[in-house]
Amino acid sequence: MAKRYDSRHRLLRTGESERADGYYTYRWTSRSGKRNSVTAGTLEELREKEDEIQRDVSDGIRADAKNVTLNTLYDLWKELKVNLKHNTFSNYCYMYEQFVADNIGMLPVTKLKRSDIKAFYNMLADTRGLKIATIDNIHTVIHQILQLAVEDNYIRRNISDNLLKELKSSHHYEDQHRRALTLPEQELFMEFLSKENSQYYHWLPIFTVMLGTGMRVGEITGLRWNDIDLKSGMIDVNHTLVYYKHRDGNGCYFDIHSPKTKAGVRQIPMTEEVKNAFLLEKRMQDLAGIQSQVTVDGYHNFIFVNRFGNVQHQGTLNRALRRIIRDCNDEQLLKKKNPVLLPNFSCHSLRHTFTTRLVEAGVNIKVIQNLCGHSRSDVTLDIYTTVTKELKQSEFDDFQKKLKEKKKAWKEKLGDTV
Repeated sequence: MAKRYDSRHRLLRTGESERADGYYTYRWTSRSGKRNSVTAGTLEELREKEDEIQRDVSDGIRADAKNVTLNTLYDLWKELKVNLKHNTFSNYCYMYEQFVADNIGMLPVTKLKRSDIKAFYNMLADTRGLKIATIDNIHTVIHQILQLAVEDNYIRRNISDNLLKELKSSHHYEDQHRRALTLPEQELFMEFLSKENSQYYHWLPIFTVMLGTGMRVGEITGLRWNDIDLKSGMIDVNHTLVYYKHRDGNGCYFDIHSPKTKAGVRQIPMTEEVKNAFLLEKRMQDLAGIQSQVTVDGYHNFIFVNRFGNVQHQGTLNRALRRIIRDCNDEQLLKKKNPVLLPNFSCHSLRHTFTTRLVEAGVNIKVIQNLCGHSRSDVTLDIYTTVTKELKQSEFDDFQKKLKEKKKAWKEKLGDTV
């Protein structure tokens, strides 16, 4: 092949050419047989691009990667992600489309840098004020999309690896644990609900069952009368009620799913308080003429229903808790000088409170894991470690207090003998 030179009499390599307008072009054929080309204003700039292309070819990176955005790969991820539960998949899609698509989603994956994603997460936390759990969901999708990009040879490595861990560390999220109610707070909460003349009395049964079983809110709201045996005092947890936006485009509605994990299928013994709560719920419904009117995926005869006989919604329960907390605290502030006040908490906090009480009572860790339906022991151990640290400090503080009292008594006794 004859040698080729540019207008400045520089030897051109195979695939290089100089255009009439002075720009340089490099053409090559990818492994798939497709012809590709890049253009640069100078020969030096062109050869920098050539070196990058050769590295990509050597590493098996696709030639069309430069035109592929994160959003493009998100569409591919949606087609391939068929092993997720509907509500989980719907939540992931919502998070991506709400926060990512119009931001870093528009960037080509080959141009996306680790610092871009880190800055994006910081913006979500600092400017948008998102909680770490929400950012965790967003990160899960981004990480899976970028992993797909690695597997399909669009990029060399997943630049989002361990980024969430860095975010948690820099924002001290790793030190934050979901707080359970203290025993005085729990007693105040139950005492407030137990007033028969209160507008909140009808919430007493469901929140008593939450505190006394540690069941997830979807397990509680999906519980049927045939799932409990009042005679033997056992609760059979075998499904969960979920409410989410469906892929069929018909909006949001309830479905019945299997429990969150295989360990979620379990039996929970009733305490006397829990058994009485079920009986109270039945008695109140009979007096009000309320009964379950809804069927969800063939399931009916639900225990906890609203006044129309429909299943309870998690959002309704959490809104009820906010009103209960507000009115209970208002009452406490009027009555006492240094009152116990309820913190802001959700339905899930009651599950955490149940676990905390078990740990404080010295219940075996494997029993706690089974009762809570944790699939991994580290989840239970994380709660266990947190609680035992607090319990240890409390016990030590009590020890110091008693020691001071003994020293004081000893000094007083010594003074009497002098």
